[in-house]
Amino acid sequence: MNKFLTYGLLLSILMVIAPHADHLPLWVSSICVGLLSWRGYLAYSGNPLPKRWLLTLVTIACIAGIVISFRTLFGREVGVTLLMLLAALKLMELRQARDAMVLIYLCCFIIITNFFYSQSIPTALYLFASLMVILTTWVHLQAQNMALKPRLRVAAVLLLQAVPLMLILFVLFPRVQGPLWGLPQDAYSSSGLDDKMSPGSLSRLSLSDAVAFRVTYNDKVPRRDQMYWRGPVLWEYDGRTWTAGRTLYSVTPEFTGLDQAIDYTVTLEPHNKTWLFALDVPDKLSIPATLTQDFQILRKEPVNARIRYAARSNLVYRANPRESERQIRRALQLPRQFNPRAQQLAAEWRAASGDDAAIVNTALQYFNRQNFIYTLEPPLLGLNGIDEFMFTTRQGFCEHYASAFVFLMRAANVPARVVTGYLGGEFNDFGNYYIVRQSDAHAWAEVWLAGRGWVRVDPTGAIAPERVQRGLSAALSDNAILPFMARNPPQWMLNLRMNWDALANQWNQWVLGYDSERQFAFLTRLGMESLTWQKIALNMMLGVGLAIGLFALFMLRHLIARQPDKVQAAWLKLCRKLEKSGLPRAPHEGAQNYAARVAAVRPELEGNLLDLAARYSALRYGGKTNEQQEQEFIRRATKFSAFPRKRESG
Repeated sequence: MNKFLTYGLLLSILMVIAPHADHLPLWVSSICVGLLSWRGYLAYSGNPLPKRWLLTLVTIACIAGIVISFRTLFGREVGVTLLMLLAALKLMELRQARDAMVLIYLCCFIIITNFFYSQSIPTALYLFASLMVILTTWVHLQAQNMALKPRLRVAAVLLLQAVPLMLILFVLFPRVQGPLWGLPQDAYSSSGLDDKMSPGSLSRLSLSDAVAFRVTYNDKVPRRDQMYWRGPVLWEYDGRTWTAGRTLYSVTPEFTGLDQAIDYTVTLEPHNKTWLFALDVPDKLSIPATLTQDFQILRKEPVNARIRYAARSNLVYRANPRESERQIRRALQLPRQFNPRAQQLAAEWRAASGDDAAIVNTALQYFNRQNFIYTLEPPLLGLNGIDEFMFTTRQGFCEHYASAFVFLMRAANVPARVVTGYLGGEFNDFGNYYIVRQSDAHAWAEVWLAGRGWVRVDPTGAIAPERVQRGLSAALSDNAILPFMARNPPQWMLNLRMNWDALANQWNQWVLGYDSERQFAFLTRLGMESLTWQKIALNMMLGVGLAIGLFALFMLRHLIARQPDKVQAAWLKLCRKLEKSGLPRAPHEGAQNYAARVAAVRPELEGNLLDLAARYSALRYGGKTNEQQEQEFIRRATKFSAFPRKRESG
């Protein structure tokens, strides 16, 4: 096998498996690199390939390692690992051209697996470069004497020729719901908020600058301190962790919008949970979802793909002013064996004032005046965590303040619950939308007040109002723990980041977000009415056929446009004359070889026939000719006879 072909296959395999290194076990990458290095050395040194029994042992060892690491032989991670190891092992038995073809097909398939983990623009560009390397290697396999630059040119032309078909298939291929059309369950990774909260859960999430969702406001834009994006509502407390508990779907919430209706569109990143996010509180949504009694928006299926929905919210509202007794009792439950000092403090507040709203104000004043510190690195808390936080450490993040506040309210017999979600957002003026990141994760409280219903209370605002009004970085005295781009970076870096995010958003909207709904809308605008997937499939096949037909016409245009070759026609007529005399020309036989063979059998034709064959070769393959030479050849070839008259003797 050609050494340079082996190097091309090595590079192809290395490029397609390299992105998998950060999410597969280290031993998988180590074995792949070891096998590729070994094969490169064998190609360089010319040493023979390893014996088949050795490769069999390595294969068995790899399968055993997969079983030990993954506890199964099925699933996305296992499938990707098997493909990588099989490609590296197949290279160790590369002996024939068909082995090289198998490896090229494997590389093309492994390219697809990279999109299981990332479908971003950099990933697409990198894998496009990988495909270019694979095609160049394939061209080298077909024409091993071709130089590198012509191989690259042929590979580039092949890719460009595939673009029209790619566009037709992208636009017309019937869309099926789900990322990459239904991956196994382990293809979905959970990210973002959870339906439970304990000390440290949100502070850890705030260290991530990953995008949670993007928002475009239709008309009015709310103030930053009104951008409370509602997520999971937590009711149950076990002394350390708040959980959602049972969600009531059957009860319709009471809601009265009083003022400031806001219309907006959310593009939500996949997070493998069932909830959607909307401003407090939503009353309209463009996609099927359920509004629970505590104003959560829940879907039937987890959000495993990026989705886009329009919503409307009322920022001034009255929510459930006549709450059920069952929910009131639920909002007062406490584990009485924990945090006795906090319970005693709440009892004192209740004794000093019988009004629930006054108790809320007392708690906020307490947080504001007792030198509490807002920090991402609070001390660890023990069994009575709220007592330690309230009276000893007095350092915490939003989950500490929300948890302590709700505990105090319930201990003072004020119905309360924890709400988690996001607060604020970063405006991107290049794309005219807001970016809400994981670092914007936030927790606040809601208390139920007679006649007013559920009222939002954010105790963080009593300690660090900058967090509510300006964002996380402004609220921390030392923001070195935050990601670099969240620490007020230079303006040029911020502009670069926003430009890139605007580009990524367009990619998400028009490429990755081209789902069945957008496909139907786009094709309807093109004039295709009453669409079904059968009609879309038929249009796709017609489009592919048309593209192939146009491409074939383009490739054959020189044959169609070419005038009939009179020189060749005259030569073929001469050949038919000789065929009738019993001297047919073989399909592979050139003009001069044929003439020499005939002359050996028919010496009387030698002079004339050899001259005509030489003239024909010169006219067809010799470069520039003139019309006079062509006419002379045609005249003589037409007069040629396979049975020339014998000269009379004497």
